[in-house]
Formats: sequence, structure tokens, C-alpha cells
Amino acid sequence: MRQDELWDVATALSYDTPGTGMFAPEVLDPAVDRLAELAGGGRALEFAIGTGRVAVPLAERGVPVTGIELSQPMLDQLRTKADETTIPVTVGDMATATAGLPGSFQLVYLVFNTISNLLTQAEQVTCFRNAARHLAPGGRFVIELGVPALRKLPPGQQATVWKTDTDYIGLDTYDPLIQHLVSHHFRYTEDGQARLARSPHRYIWPAELDLMAQLAGFELETRHADWRGSEFTAESGSHVSVYRLPVGA
Repeated sequence: MRQDELWDVATALSYDTPGTGMFAPEVLDPAVDRLAELAGGGRALEFAIGTGRVAVPLAERGVPVTGIELSQPMLDQLRTKADETTIPVTVGDMATATAGLPGSFQLVYLVFNTISNLLTQAEQVTCFRNAARHLAPGGRFVIELGVPALRKLPPGQQATVWKTDTDYIGLDTYDPLIQHLVSHHFRYTEDGQARLARSPHRYIWPAELDLMAQLAGFELETRHADWRGSEFTAESGSHVSVYRLPVGA
């Protein structure tokens, strides 16, 4: 499934869940706080800006935000919240599209596992290089990404169940040979019907991510388990990694 097929009109219309899930204040506010701090008064660029979950509150904090987004339906939803003057967006692939002049941003960021939507290592490396192209010397590239849960796979099994609820089951199936996983989301309606949505990903180990950064000229500045700055350990399920271009870059 191509990314432009995944993020279609139906997905865009159901993506926003104000006050809950990814949009819950305890989830969203720490991310916006940290990104505003890292922007340091400069301009920020969000790769795969989507419906503006992070960009809109970040812009409301006074950070000038620009976006790149492949999906027109997702962008249409963003436009119900902010116009082109407030948050300009380039339509295109985050690995290759450009927004503004090279070196015109202090911060580029990718949240909520979005870099894994690029399904090859080559595309992911190109994404790092695209971030570097947009950043001024000393600028930062921030990635929020899950840690592959392969340790939870029983021998001979290909799937892990990561959430169960009365109306929802979430599970991931893995292909370790090509580092692919597919997230399966089963949602049950009150009349007993089930709806299935799937999203493909290429998972990345933190060490591999660091090498991608190095190839693009970045240095790892910090890595934490969450946006609040919790310690990253071997048991952490995700991380927020901040990469920085050398000042002389």
C-alpha cells in the first residue's frame, strides 16, 4: 500500500480525536512544549504535517511553522484549522520535497513514528539528508519513534498484540528479513461489526537511526524515552531523539 493510498479521505476525516488518544493534553502538550523549546525562536518545519495535530498548537505558541505533506485529504483537514498564510505547506514526499530556501529552518521534526512510513532504508536515509538540507548550521532534527518489539515475539510467531480493549484490538506482524511490520487495527461497533485498518512500516533500531543521521552530517544530541525527558533504557518502548548539525556545517 502506497502512502497516498493509506492517508485517504476516510482516514483524514476520522484522524482527529480532540482531547483523546494522540490529541489528549497529556500526550500532546509535552511534545509541543519540547519542540517550542528546541525551535529557540526560529522557524520549524514538520515533515508529514498531516492534519496539524502538532503544528497548529505549536504555531499558536508563536513558532513559525511550515509543513510538507503527501496526502491532499490530510492537508484539506489541516486547512479547516489554519490557512496557508498561518501554516504554509508544500505537497510532496517528505524524503525529497523542499519547503523554503535551503538552510532556512532551525528545527525539522517528525513525530509519532512517521519516518517508519518510508518503507526502504534508502528512503529513510534520504529523509535525513532532506532534513539537513533545510536546516541552518546548528539546527536540529527531532524524531519520535517506537522501538521494535521483537523481544516480545515468541519463537515461531510473527505477531505481537500491543493493545486490547472492549472495542479495539491492535497488533503488529513482523517480517524481520526486510525490517517491515504491519500494524493491524480492529475496531468493533456496537452492533458487533468489525472494521480493519492496516498501515505498513519499516522499523528502525536506534543504532541504525544514528548511522542514518551520521550519513547526513548530524550528531546525536539527546535521546529520551518521551517528550518529558525520561531516561531512555533497554526497556523503553519508544524514544525522542534530537540530532544536530555542527555549527560549522
